[in-house]
Amino acid sequence: MSLDPSFVADVVARALAEDVGTGDVTTQAIVSHGARAVATITQKAPGVVYGLDIAEAAFRQVDGELQLERLAPEGVWQEPGTPVLRITGAAAAILTAERTALNFLQRLSGVATLTARYVRAIDGTGARVLDTRKTTPTLRPLEKAAVLAGGGTSHRFGLFDMVLIKENHVAAAGGVGNAVRAARAAFPDLPLEIEAQTAAEVREALEAGAPRILLDHMTPDEMRAIATEVAGRAELEASGNIDLDTIRAAAETGVDSVSVGALTHSAPALDLSLILERLP
Repeated sequence: MSLDPSFVADVVARALAEDVGTGDVTTQAIVSHGARAVATITQKAPGVVYGLDIAEAAFRQVDGELQLERLAPEGVWQEPGTPVLRITGAAAAILTAERTALNFLQRLSGVATLTARYVRAIDGTGARVLDTRKTTPTLRPLEKAAVLAGGGTSHRFGLFDMVLIKENHVAAAGGVGNAVRAARAAFPDLPLEIEAQTAAEVREALEAGAPRILLDHMTPDEMRAIATEVAGRAELEASGNIDLDTIRAAAETGVDSVSVGALTHSAPALDLSLILERLP
């Protein structure tokens, strides 16, 4: 998933403005003009690093003359102690950009790492791990890219690129069949999926021609029976009450994918640190 450079530049600029404000008074007070340094960002916990483009953009926006050297690849599981990025140049610029760069890098690496854990948990089942729209407002492109870096699959980006009929839509439309047929008529060229909470709703969705059905908060036994009955006539997605302890049981029922909101709404930050050394 390629990121729009103008989006990256804008989100980094807003983050720096939030943090720096009228100036980094601590650095201004104690770092002499012309002081140079080298700093290394190091991974302190096991996981997948993602977000170096954004971290680098933070350093470059503060000082375009900083030299940046990547020391490790993104999207690969690495162990603690792995050096990730080296920054060389004006000490004041490195210190001013440090927190913004690390905030982005730790957050996005956390999403990539949690995704990788879920992907590992269902290895060999043939099912995919999907993300959701439960993202940090304004940071969705970054967080969805981090899911891909962790080995997951990005679901719809927003309300505009896919029809996803949830239970409240069904209630408003007067039933599963009505909702599917109305959506098909209105947007025939868009992907369509409908949420089902019972086997009867699954059958109604199939009859209406739904190509993809989300099985919401069902037990593994219920999902397995539905997968056998559907027999490939529609793609099946498991969702609801999915965590690292339950995802494999869901994936082994025969569904095509499992969606996990926690990938983006509950991912803990990956621990990384920046250590600076003043140059002679």
